[in-house]
Amino acid sequence: MTKSLFPFLILLITLAFTCYGQEISVNSDRLHESLMKLSSYGKNANGGSDRQAYTKHDIEARAYVKALMEDAGMQISVDFAGNIIGRKAGKNPSLKPIAFGSHIDEVPNGGDYDGPVGSMGSIEVVKTLSEKGIQTDHPLEVIIFTNEEGGVVGSRALVGALSKEALQVVSSSGFTQYEGIKLLGGNPDRIPELKRNVGDLAAFLELHIEQGGNLYSEKLDIGVVEGIVAIEWWEFSFLGKANHAGTTPMNMRKDPMLPAAKFVLAVNEIVNSYEGRHVGTVGKIQAFPGAGNVIPGEIKMTLEIRDLSSEKIWEIYSQIEKSAKSLASASEIGLDIKHIEVASKPALADPMIREIIKSQAEKLGFTTKSLPSGAGHDAQEMARIAPMGMIFIPSKDGISHAPEEFSTKEDIANGTNVLMNTILELDKRLK
Repeated sequence: MTKSLFPFLILLITLAFTCYGQEISVNSDRLHESLMKLSSYGKNANGGSDRQAYTKHDIEARAYVKALMEDAGMQISVDFAGNIIGRKAGKNPSLKPIAFGSHIDEVPNGGDYDGPVGSMGSIEVVKTLSEKGIQTDHPLEVIIFTNEEGGVVGSRALVGALSKEALQVVSSSGFTQYEGIKLLGGNPDRIPELKRNVGDLAAFLELHIEQGGNLYSEKLDIGVVEGIVAIEWWEFSFLGKANHAGTTPMNMRKDPMLPAAKFVLAVNEIVNSYEGRHVGTVGKIQAFPGAGNVIPGEIKMTLEIRDLSSEKIWEIYSQIEKSAKSLASASEIGLDIKHIEVASKPALADPMIREIIKSQAEKLGFTTKSLPSGAGHDAQEMARIAPMGMIFIPSKDGISHAPEEFSTKEDIANGTNVLMNTILELDKRLK
């Protein structure tokens, strides 16, 4: 080997180190431009987004997203559930893919950042790696999930948890899930065939806005998600006796509103008596028959408790149940309690992935905070089959699912750079 080749070799080694180190960054201007272009699909007169799943706005936006993915060098496919999957080959085809992504559908009159930040960020990561000439050992998969807002439909299908009954549920667009998936180019009759199993993916990552005010209020850059909380619901019915409000003396009433009102206060007191970041909410109250001049005969209210620990949820609930029974008994009122089957199990983030997200963020000079996700995400379903991690960026004033939803261009780029560097580190460690 001649001496003249040494400078060239040193340059190659330096470039390789730079690419696989912490020196590369996504194109923040291009990322922001793609996000703003995506937001134009379904923009309404109030500044909100009406890009609900299966609408014409969703279908048009999906075409735009596919074009971006192709431009980034991915092979595009649409699976039987309508999920858009972009695949970038790795050096070692025997390795399982590292998957990442989010969704582009919105709630009615929603915001522009929610799932789209993770979706556009994921595409930008692959585009940046392609421009830098970096090919990971693992294949990469960007997944844009179907109808996350309507019940994490696409991710449930991917993990084999979407039932035939769920396909008949009517979405906010007016179509059943079955009809909507067909509109997206999927085949709902063949959904069981697309099921991924444990071990089919090396890992799954999701970048998302926090949808809460922790990072924003504390002026922090990156949230390292500990896990996605479990959710349990109950319906409490306090049963009294309906009667005329003007002719029934106060001391002769069987008014269920009184113990029900005390119950709301008791829930708040009991939930706050436990240490931790769990939450409990009475979110719906109904009086029957519901007339201003009638003492109600029944008060129905919902109770929701969320936490990373199912055991803790049920421990808190047991104290609330005791309080409800005591209040009803003291007022000589009947009580009926029903557990509502909408439960979601907690999905804990993988410890190694959490450590990598935190370390990569800190290497990039960002401040971090470990915190749970109080909202559900596609990552919650994907955790059933693969090690999972989530990255949060600040949400202005903690607002989400509203036209005022906002994250800065800088925060979006920061989160995307953390996502990219986490993927590169995972690619090394998971070999």
